[in-house]
Amino acid sequence: MNVLMLVITTVATDTRVVREAATLAAAGHDVHIIGRGVPGDWLPPPGVTVSSADGASVFATSRAALGGGPAPTGAPPGTPAAPQGPMPPYRRAARWMLLPQHRASAFAAWTRSARRDAADRVFDAVHAHDFNTLVLGAELARQRGVPLVYDSHELWSGRPRVGRPTPLLAAREARIEGELGREAAAVLTVGEGVANALRGRYGWRHVSVVHNTFPRGTAAAAVPLPDRPTGAVYAGRIAPYREIETIVAAARDLPGLDVTLVGPADDTYLGELDRGPVAVEAALPVDEVDALLRRTGLALVTHSDRWENHRLAMPNKLFHAVRAGVPVVATDVRELARVVREHGLGTLYRPGDAASLAAAVREACERYPELTANVRAAEPRLSWEHDAATLTGVYARLGAGRTA
Repeated sequence: MNVLMLVITTVATDTRVVREAATLAAAGHDVHIIGRGVPGDWLPPPGVTVSSADGASVFATSRAALGGGPAPTGAPPGTPAAPQGPMPPYRRAARWMLLPQHRASAFAAWTRSARRDAADRVFDAVHAHDFNTLVLGAELARQRGVPLVYDSHELWSGRPRVGRPTPLLAAREARIEGELGREAAAVLTVGEGVANALRGRYGWRHVSVVHNTFPRGTAAAAVPLPDRPTGAVYAGRIAPYREIETIVAAARDLPGLDVTLVGPADDTYLGELDRGPVAVEAALPVDEVDALLRRTGLALVTHSDRWENHRLAMPNKLFHAVRAGVPVVATDVRELARVVREHGLGTLYRPGDAASLAAAVREACERYPELTANVRAAEPRLSWEHDAATLTGVYARLGAGRTA
């Protein structure tokens, strides 16, 4: 099949999109991805091609309205501009008021550009990543009489919202998602929590789970695990709602253990963060993160429970730890906690409670041999090889349906 993927990201750093596209290409499909702001020197996987649609908001050049400099590299349209230093109150108010229009303008601009890009392409299926591409994906699928696959990377209606409340827009988006998702030939999502929410909310019965797992085996496998952890690593975006402040506070109560944050950062947030004894490093390639996790021995998999989407989320950090073969210390939040408990992958702490986090780290150190054995035992089930089979199975059924 010729598969057209739609995603409003740079693609290059979107591991889910790249992994799914590479897997489908390896299974014999031809895959083209229309992204946004794709780096000109980025090379897609074999069998995959990529193009870039524009997605600039009419508000994008308004520093006074949106708070300063450009959005972070690779951010989707609608991502707030990165403030340049402290923001005066009037600018904060304007930014809060205008962000919904900024997002809507950016999504509309990308949709127009992507529609033009798709016009002359040949495709037998449309794979729409997240709600912000779903309307265009459904439109293209209807025009060509081909199946639509909706890939929901999160519970869109439960995600954190920045800027002024927009209840009418949120209700409209939920109605559209329900209608178009019902028309889709298949719906994919990242975990059972989101899948069950979509089934319950919309009555969908065609939802399959493809986790954000990692392929088994790592170049860092030769790095030996310590007999006892020497530290703990948070590997992910350094920004609000990820329990970073709780990590810093807990680190003060963990003498002798090195605590490290590594990943892309919200510069404004990081600039205002009291880092305490915690080391902060820039984002590293996946294999280098594997090596760092193995040298220190523990992974911190943390996020808040403030939003419904957080309570249902399955962070990439969890599966990255499994790939690296290290136990986790994770937030005791619904879906994340369920998987940690089910497989015995590590210890849990109460969200926002630094003393609980420090105690969970100490417990993980004491139970280290047991927990590392549990991680090894869970790896086959919590790996990309398992989830890839689900993905290719969905497309095999789509192909069989078109030839029947």
